[in-house]
Amino acid sequence: MSMRERVAGAERVCGHHFARRELIVSALTHPSAAEGRPVSASYERLEFLGDSILGAIVATDLFERFPGMDEGQLTQAKISLVSGKMLSSVAERLGIAPLIVMGESERGTGERGMHSALENVYEALVGALYLDAGYVPAHDFVARTLGPEVSPALAVKPISPKSRLQEVTQREWHCGPAYELVGEEGPAHDPTFTSVVSVEGRRIGRGSGPSKKSSESAAAVDALVRLGYAEPSDFAGAGTTN
Repeated sequence: MSMRERVAGAERVCGHHFARRELIVSALTHPSAAEGRPVSASYERLEFLGDSILGAIVATDLFERFPGMDEGQLTQAKISLVSGKMLSSVAERLGIAPLIVMGESERGTGERGMHSALENVYEALVGALYLDAGYVPAHDFVARTLGPEVSPALAVKPISPKSRLQEVTQREWHCGPAYELVGEEGPAHDPTFTSVVSVEGRRIGRGSGPSKKSSESAAAVDALVRLGYAEPSDFAGAGTTN
């Protein structure tokens, strides 16, 4: 796909024709595709700006939409809305993935690399819209694309699988679970960690993930499922049980 086609696709997504074409080009360019060029050639600076503007837009809209929410609830709802998982999901739904210019060094990272890029490009687009046309078009883009995800349920802090398992083991065995990293494999840019979780020396779960933390979460999910306290779908995205 040519850059002209990528720009046209991004402008359709944004609902805006950019007067400063360099902004939309940069917003679509992964740092790996801009090596040796000025820092403004990739989305990094626009992502930095867009992150702050997105936060202000979301905070303002939540404040006005839910007058009964206290500070803690508003904070949790904002965290949920601007999370990497939410932004990458919205960006993928908008069809942004094929528009991103990736360098050779990043193409081998697969789904994980694209997940991060989608989140960053979404924020970069917000920053580019703000610089090219001001607050209102940036706000309208966020309201149109992220607005449908807004719900009072976002204000409820989700319990993590590790916290849930802690509650279960304290109640059933009167002690906490112990986690152990038992494996690390794959290339440095795309590693897979494997952890096990035990109670009183008895292994009750095992899981893998892209980080030590996520592998422990996956092990906790596996334990909860094996113990009959959860279904695998209850903690989607916690990692991979095996």
